Amino acid sequence: MSDSDAAMRPLELAVVLPTRNERKNLAPMVARLDAALAGIAWEAIFVDDDSPDGTAEEARAISLLDPRVRVIQRIGRRGLASAAIEGMCATAAPVVAVMDADQQHDPALLPQMLAAIRSGDYDLAYASRFAEGGSAAGLSSQRREKGSRLANKLARKVTGMELSDPMSGYFMLPTDTLRKDAHRLSGIGFKILLDILATADVTLRVKEFPLEFAARVEGESKLDRTVVFEFLVGLYDKWLGRYIPTRFALFGTIGAAGVVVHMAVLTAFLAAFGGTLKDYLVTDFEIGQTVAALVAMTFNFVLNNFLTYADKRLTGFDNLVRGWLKFGLTCSVGLLANIGVAAVLVRWGFHEYPAALTGIVIGSVWNFALSSKFVWGKFK
Repeated sequence: MSDSDAAMRPLELAVVLPTRNERKNLAPMVARLDAALAGIAWEAIFVDDDSPDGTAEEARAISLLDPRVRVIQRIGRRGLASAAIEGMCATAAPVVAVMDADQQHDPALLPQMLAAIRSGDYDLAYASRFAEGGSAAGLSSQRREKGSRLANKLARKVTGMELSDPMSGYFMLPTDTLRKDAHRLSGIGFKILLDILATADVTLRVKEFPLEFAARVEGESKLDRTVVFEFLVGLYDKWLGRYIPTRFALFGTIGAAGVVVHMAVLTAFLAAFGGTLKDYLVTDFEIGQTVAALVAMTFNFVLNNFLTYADKRLTGFDNLVRGWLKFGLTCSVGLLANIGVAAVLVRWGFHEYPAALTGIVIGSVWNFALSSKFVWGKFK
């Protein structure tokens, strides 16, 4: 059957490819899809997180020559999992696949995966880097491979399924299966396959295909050393998302860790400088509280940028410095309230640590509200 005949047939398969700065990869990937899916009526949906390198424009240019190519350009939002969900919900094809556009996933597996789904014996097919015959050689470092293996081990505990690579980003399933659970998917982090497996009401029948994970050709990696953290983010959302917004829950968790840092710094400061002159003990505490608050604020900024706002992460020295300054400015009222309330309570006779904790709680609400808008939000 010729490609023109396949093009006249009803759509059989949609391939969703989330992108971020992948302009140079698009044309080669479309050519590889064309070769791999000969005789199959397919479409490619590039879901681009407003890449500054012109990825969306390149996809549109290709679409003018090949109508099987579409693009969804997302403005003001980022994240691989949410991009995959949007793309999968945007097709009329009965079967949908998700894969990377960076040449690390081999499109030659797609016909085999499609045959497995069409057989009716399987609800989901996926490509595994760690299955017999597969390879994870394309991972950028040994540390990243170890992180992936650890996250996979944890994922098997969560899903109760003995899959070799439940954190894979290359999979296929009937579109109806995805749509049925789409409203319950978290869309948090990178691991959409794990989200699907953990959300399904019944255990899905899964077919595994070995994947030789190739080295990245062009563009920037959408994964890094936070692979295990991203896994934990997904779990956090599953457990708390329906009661507490995930970002706020993570922000609060990091804030709790910041309390430990704050108290440790305050303890060290008072041990070193407090009480040397009893008449100045309150002044010693105020200085210690200020130093501890600044250190904890910096700790919170770094960890929130690394984890809570991983999909909006600030990178580069200049952006990090500006982000830290904005974080400091937006938290300044909370910081002043923190220090002021704590100092007043100490003057009234409260113990230093309960006073410090009260100041932290009062400042935290302000910190989250403004930093979400002005540091990592649309006003950044």
